[in-house]
Amino acid sequence: NCSCPCDANRYHRGISMIGSINHIAIAVHDLGVASAQWRERVGAVVSAPQRLQKHGVKVVFIAASNGKVELLEPLDDKSPIAKFLERNPDGGLHHICFDVPDLIASRDQLLATGARILGSPDPEIGAHGKPVLFIHPKDLTGSLIELQQA
Repeated sequence: NCSCPCDANRYHRGISMIGSINHIAIAVHDLGVASAQWRERVGAVVSAPQRLQKHGVKVVFIAASNGKVELLEPLDDKSPIAKFLERNPDGGLHHICFDVPDLIASRDQLLATGARILGSPDPEIGAHGKPVLFIHPKDLTGSLIELQQA
């Protein structure tokens, strides 16, 4: 047994809580323009837009052979994406989403190590209809990470 606040049965045996990358999210000002760029410039297959009122965004997904790209447009000025675009006027990489086999166990492990969950520690339903959580960027190499129940 170790003295660190981890799940020693998993962590020290080298078993990661994260699975494959589900999607990489990019914040954009105009979903229509961004979708057209992806279609016209690289031949991307772009999904129909979805409004996620609870998250303050409209999204589309672009299929890739090993995951997806999610384009995010703010619904209004109160959206977290609007705030991101204020700081990053050209848009850009917003977050990376990983599938996890057990979201609650992953959350508990993160909290035990001192990491913070953005918003409520209780999962919310994300764009794929599955529970998700976001890890505070200051607690994981300055990058916003989303965990999604696989």
